[in-house]
Amino acid sequence: MNVPTPVLKFLRQYGRSLFWLGPILVVVGLSAGVVAGWGAVPVGIAIAGGVLTGIGLLFASSATPGFWGRRSTQSSTNALVATLSVLVILGLVNFLGARYVQRIDLTENQQFTLAPETQQVVRNLQRPVKVVVFDKQPNATLRTLLEQYRKLGDKFSFEFVDPDAKPSQAAAFNLQNGEYGLLFLQSGDRKQFLQNVQTEKLSESRLTNGLQQISADRQSKVYFLQGHGEHPLEQAQQGGYAQAVAFLQEKNFTSEPLNLVEQKTVPQDASVVVVAGAKQALFEGEVKALTEYLDRGGSTMLLIDPNTDPKLDSLLKDWNVSLDSRVVINASQQQIAGLGAAAVVVNQYGEHPITKEFGNRYSFFPLARAVDAKPAGEIKVIPLLSTTQQTWAESDVKDSNLQFNPDRDRPGPLTLGFALSRPVKTAAPASQPETQKSKPEARLVVIGNSAFAVDGFFDKYLNGDVFLNAISWLSKRDDQVLSIRPKEIKNRRINLNNQQASLVSWTAIGVLPFLAFTTAIYLWWRRR
Repeated sequence: MNVPTPVLKFLRQYGRSLFWLGPILVVVGLSAGVVAGWGAVPVGIAIAGGVLTGIGLLFASSATPGFWGRRSTQSSTNALVATLSVLVILGLVNFLGARYVQRIDLTENQQFTLAPETQQVVRNLQRPVKVVVFDKQPNATLRTLLEQYRKLGDKFSFEFVDPDAKPSQAAAFNLQNGEYGLLFLQSGDRKQFLQNVQTEKLSESRLTNGLQQISADRQSKVYFLQGHGEHPLEQAQQGGYAQAVAFLQEKNFTSEPLNLVEQKTVPQDASVVVVAGAKQALFEGEVKALTEYLDRGGSTMLLIDPNTDPKLDSLLKDWNVSLDSRVVINASQQQIAGLGAAAVVVNQYGEHPITKEFGNRYSFFPLARAVDAKPAGEIKVIPLLSTTQQTWAESDVKDSNLQFNPDRDRPGPLTLGFALSRPVKTAAPASQPETQKSKPEARLVVIGNSAFAVDGFFDKYLNGDVFLNAISWLSKRDDQVLSIRPKEIKNRRINLNNQQASLVSWTAIGVLPFLAFTTAIYLWWRRR
């Protein structure tokens, strides 16, 4: 091969650099093609690298006789092949890692894992739902949360939109100039504002409930019986259920008062009827209306306090339920501060959809009574709330020295609430909601306390979960998310006083180095 002398001189001087530049360009071209897609630039770089590598090898073999048989050539070739193999393996690992992302949450309470209820909602979406966030700068934390949702199902998607760059899209959501951080849910033609993410961090519970609301075909109605001293629904009144009503609204429930003296019968659109803390007796016609409602497949929650008699004996007897008139006393040290021994702490729950996720966490019931229920015929009975052996039912709470009296008191453990169900006795009317027609059974929850769900107590411990989960089960929306509580980071810090901190400091900078130095001198002396 006749090569001009200047070219040979150039190749002898710079040939080694050109040879190594070739493989580098090949790797760069292949990496760019895998990551950014195969276009003219990645292909051209890879081809150029291959050409330079071939030219370098060709001239090296022609300029140096026996080039391929030399030991240095073989060593260099092995090193090159090994280097290329490592680069290819690293490229494949990164490619697979980017394409198939797997996250392992090693935190104690799964701080960075979406709740099972959220996973159920997203995977069961019947139609596409899109989250649209109008903001100039996408929030990284919010994007991470939405990415977690997106990986659960292909019917969930999200988009960050700059309202200034896309005014037509902002106008479709009725946004005004200067409005940023607004998050909407969109499903088909339905658009629902959720919250402003600039003023408040979006929680998993808020987003999941929003997804459920916009994908639901109907709103369930919860009627609260009124007129007998029950807890009011207004926020301004003490002992009201305003917090409970607000949380029900978030879960796509509509709450309305019910007066059975005027209406005579329970409305056909009722999903659940709640009797919360009635202090006076119901009229016979009202009890009959509730009984007929249950017979045709309705659902009722009875929250009955001690020292009251709402005259529901006939209804309860029909379900084989009875109430203990005595007040349950909590004699253990786990008393709620400021509420005394009459505030019963519960951390034992039955195997039921209402309480199955509670574990051994606490709920409390101020001034409660025990409830008794036994299976009879087709009635299914499951206890929900059980006290410990340190409790008892006290017959005389006026006694300043509360002590268990075996002659008049009832020993624990006691049951404060039951969930019951049975087949319907009469056919459901045509106007009854479809979900109730598809579930031909009546449901009843009886709890011997109503104060656990009042404003101020509702958001403490699991009190709100007990109420909301019971409503969800009674409404027969079996795909309903029951409760998603915020995950709290466990405090694992060690708090030291000044003396302890000083001892730790001296141990670290004085005692341990001294022991190490002394040991070293001793070993040196022995080995002499």
